Amino acid sequence: MNHRRSGTARTVVIIGILMLLRAPAPTQQPNSAAVIRSVDAAVASRSENVLGFTDVEHLAVYRGSDETQPAAEMTVLDTYKRGVGKEFTVISQSGSAILLRFGLNPFLDSDHTINQPGNVEKSWFTSANYLMTLKAGGVQKLDGRDCFALDIKPKAQAPNLIIGTIWVDTHDGTLIKVDGVASKNPSPWSGTTHMMRQYSNINGYSMAMHARAESESAFFGRTVVTIDYSDYKLVTKTGR
Repeated sequence: MNHRRSGTARTVVIIGILMLLRAPAPTQQPNSAAVIRSVDAAVASRSENVLGFTDVEHLAVYRGSDETQPAAEMTVLDTYKRGVGKEFTVISQSGSAILLRFGLNPFLDSDHTINQPGNVEKSWFTSANYLMTLKAGGVQKLDGRDCFALDIKPKAQAPNLIIGTIWVDTHDGTLIKVDGVASKNPSPWSGTTHMMRQYSNINGYSMAMHARAESESAFFGRTVVTIDYSDYKLVTKTGR
């Protein structure tokens, strides 16, 4: 009888050990500081190694609730050189002359200014420009990639600086997506601007693929601007 009880006890212990071995390990929250360092490193690597690039950008403006027929469109060739900035060459344009003149042309002028040396560094998603907080939840899936999500708040206010969330690749810290609102309205007549930008990994560096900005004001009503990026050609130190 004692042998029987002893055998039963051993069996229960063995089963318990096997169940513990088979149980999934508790999910551990990644180290916030390490993730932020990887984001900074990815931005630094892109800045150091991408000497220049060209791409084609298609910009479209939609008014009101209609996002099927743009009120104005423009296609431009974007040429970027490190230490110089961006230059835009208009390939084609159509639609409202007013929106082209007072909407898309000022947007390109603003992008040109933002990307000038001494300015561009202030727009980077780094811990020097943003307060970053890793969101709970561990690894997420976005566009088929493993990523971490971080809340971001700029240390300064500007129309191109965003209060919101960034998603970064768990392996190398490269940007996958940005979503939020502008920390400062671009003009007194515009309402709060919601901005989103999606990135792809091209030759190891994050490059914008699609962007969307939406604003609504009593004066202008609802306006949506989208940008689609294509035909990237990168010039890098390694020649990739």
